[in-house]
Amino acid sequence: MSEMINVKINGMDVSVPDGSTILEAARALGIEIPTLCHMKNSNEIAACRICVVEVKRARSLVASCVYPVTEGMEIETNTLRVQNARKKTLELILSTHNRKCLSCVRSGSCELQTLCHDLGVENEGVYDGAKPVYEIDYSAPHMVRDNNKCILCRRCVAACSAQHVGVIGVNDRGFDTHIGSAFDKQLNEVACISCGQCIVNCPTGALYEKDDTDKVFAALGDPTKTIIVQTAPAVRAALGESFGLPIGTNVTGKMVAALRRLGFDKVFDTDFSADLTIMEEGTEFIDRVKNGGKLPLITSCSPGWIKFCEMYHPDMLENISTCKSPQQMFGAIIKTWYAEKNGLSPKDIVSVSVMPCTAKKFEIGREDQSAAGEGIPDLDITITTRELARMIERAGINFNMLPDEQYDNPLGEASGAAVIFGATGGVMEAALRTVVEVLEGKEMGNVDYEVVRGTAPFKAATLNVAGMDVKVAVVSGMEAAHELLKKVESGEEQYHFIEIMGCPGGCVNGGGQPIQPASVRSFTDIKGLRASALYSDDKANKIRKSHDNPMIKELYKEFFGEPGSHLAHNILHTTYKDRSKDYIK
Repeated sequence: MSEMINVKINGMDVSVPDGSTILEAARALGIEIPTLCHMKNSNEIAACRICVVEVKRARSLVASCVYPVTEGMEIETNTLRVQNARKKTLELILSTHNRKCLSCVRSGSCELQTLCHDLGVENEGVYDGAKPVYEIDYSAPHMVRDNNKCILCRRCVAACSAQHVGVIGVNDRGFDTHIGSAFDKQLNEVACISCGQCIVNCPTGALYEKDDTDKVFAALGDPTKTIIVQTAPAVRAALGESFGLPIGTNVTGKMVAALRRLGFDKVFDTDFSADLTIMEEGTEFIDRVKNGGKLPLITSCSPGWIKFCEMYHPDMLENISTCKSPQQMFGAIIKTWYAEKNGLSPKDIVSVSVMPCTAKKFEIGREDQSAAGEGIPDLDITITTRELARMIERAGINFNMLPDEQYDNPLGEASGAAVIFGATGGVMEAALRTVVEVLEGKEMGNVDYEVVRGTAPFKAATLNVAGMDVKVAVVSGMEAAHELLKKVESGEEQYHFIEIMGCPGGCVNGGGQPIQPASVRSFTDIKGLRASALYSDDKANKIRKSHDNPMIKELYKEFFGEPGSHLAHNILHTTYKDRSKDYIK
């Protein structure tokens, strides 16, 4: 047990564990010290100096985010000297900042804007002079990079490094210092995996997703088109945050109601195709186990992970399941079976997805994503959770006053197993619920595989299934994935089945989810709260196994025949390519 340290903050006594910083000690008293660059456990560099405080007998103000407390320390967090120092720092930051706040995507959620308001910065141009002007980078399929709004906090750099990608960093020195890629290449020229973790960590509007909401509104206004939308499981656990609801609030019903009021012809649940994924991926796993196929089988649901593997571990591509992601499977079903069943031409359908993930914007343009043929894409437009929130606001819909409504059928019915796809370990658990029953040849009483739950970056377990020890692993975040794959490639570790998700914590923490400030991200278990909403949804679902979904059974009976059939492979499966030589490494 850690030794407790006694300190006095603003005249109040508090005891905190040894090793605590002043910032953490102040939080224990309910005192919020402002920060800009600080992200707990990832970017503790004291670069911005917004968090300075007075410490008795210290020669100067100290950065509270990294300064450790000592026994008997006396601290003042809000003296006039401290306030003036913070205001001056903000004024200096603003002197080189593009201050077109009204048109900025982060207006209202910008941490710099909030601090200027809270600290009473009135003369934002007091230090104005020459300022660098940067060309905005629109090259990536998923995001925009605007260094004119960058404050050099380096949070994006830390997030990219934590993903084992590290394609952005600090370039040049002094007045010319800026964040960029090697040789100032554009993002489409480097090995970015489109995960968007840099975006959700950025405190300003320097990084943001490419906004496709105008495309959706244009489609909704075209009377010649049938507009169909699907929503991923993680979206329901986070969308409410954009409307002031607590983190982890499940807003499925209101989300469906909002989408109907936006004008979509049909509102479907991506969970349906998550169940479909389990049927195809589970069949693929069983086939590989029984017939000596390539193992371990690795899940294919996360486009950020797929892109990472194509770039950094191309030798493992044969291990990845050939299944399309649930998003792409759903799009393929809409433009084949659903179109045929409803007398629609695939060309007259606009298929839209709402995803927690910016990498989905890259995925819809991948090769081999046209089940209907003739160059017709499985998905036409994908938007993030944040973009959907902006559409709802733009349309004047009062989200919190909406009634709870249900998804449309037949593609709105899904199992609890599909719901938990949004949390790390969810795909593995959903697969086990089906694969174990198939291999055992009987119905299993317990469907809760809690051994693969939790937000830890790595989890592993050995399960005895039909007399065989099956080794499984669950990884989220690319640094943990890279470390595991190195061990698998060297033979140090051996597994039968591995789930990998691109974002730490899984889709609930995707790069397209609502942005929370550093004060929340550093001290709140956002991933855990959002995931708990999905597990609660699963628990309440009458159907908890993908193969028990009656609509899935009907789809195979009526259209595919059986999982893994020739038709299923043509429509629901895909291919990968070695991208390792396409980018700067």
